[in-house]
Amino acid sequence: MEVARLDQAVSQLPNPDILVRPIVRREATSTSALEGTYAPFDEVLEADFIEERHLPSEIKEIRNYVRATERAVELLRTRPLSRGMIGELQKILVSGTPGDTYDAGDIRKRQVYIGPKNRPIQEARFVPPPPGDLLAQGVSDWEKWVNAVNDVPVVAKMALAHYQFETLHPYADGNGRLGRLIAILQLVQEGVLRFPVLNLSPWLESNRDAYIDGLLQVTLSGEYSPWVSFFSEAVRLQARSTVRQIGQLLNLRESMVTDLRIAGVKGAALEIVEDLIGYPVIDVPTAAAMIGKSFETANKAVARLVEAGILRELTGRAKNRVFGCDRVLAIIRL
Repeated sequence: MEVARLDQAVSQLPNPDILVRPIVRREATSTSALEGTYAPFDEVLEADFIEERHLPSEIKEIRNYVRATERAVELLRTRPLSRGMIGELQKILVSGTPGDTYDAGDIRKRQVYIGPKNRPIQEARFVPPPPGDLLAQGVSDWEKWVNAVNDVPVVAKMALAHYQFETLHPYADGNGRLGRLIAILQLVQEGVLRFPVLNLSPWLESNRDAYIDGLLQVTLSGEYSPWVSFFSEAVRLQARSTVRQIGQLLNLRESMVTDLRIAGVKGAALEIVEDLIGYPVIDVPTAAAMIGKSFETANKAVARLVEAGILRELTGRAKNRVFGCDRVLAIIRL
């Protein structure tokens, strides 16, 4: 199973979290793009080193997904997926956005529909259940089914749960992003993945029309098999792609370290390079904290890496500079 190979590839690393970081941000960028929120991936990475008040709304929304993922992993250590948990995640997703309304974090209390903006409900592509007891019962049934122990293969269960969740559309905003996050969290909850490292959304983004039509066709036809096959293909191909990416990143790290050693570079610069696969965009304070050295030592090491052509200054500023490793970015963007 491709997902098991992905879990093995990540878990064998001395510090798996180093790769989780860019993978989650890649997922955040693509899952937001599926909902019409676009931002360059490099800018999403750079945003970690910029004050919140200086960030555009698109970047803030994408960062909300990162925060929601981090919070979800923390919560899953002590409890299963539940209405309370996903409500908390939805509230994080919409924080500070137009979707941050009176019912954020709770099942919606108003009718919503999917279709052209500023058009009447009669022209909607899909109208989910109305608010009230029927919706609440649907969410309760969904929660029980997701956590039930049965013989349904985990990827098929992901596909079916995703369809059910999107059909219920239980929140006023953020259902698409939350539903895709839940799919990844199911793998973590089931113990198939120990870290949320499946980039599902880039493939769905590339196959957007088939993804949206596939969900609708289940409702129209009552046939689940084509949808399960489509979703399973997304999981299989993205798991395989991520394993390949990890291999490329590890090979690149080894190559960069070897080249620096041949050039006579050692010490802090080498330590920073070893972690660039997780921090392809970085500033000096982060580099200093990462290697446990002073700002001055890290600053000199970063300057040495710029001189060696491994890092490139991105901001053009004299202070609060941010640097990028183009060779790592080229792999992660794929």
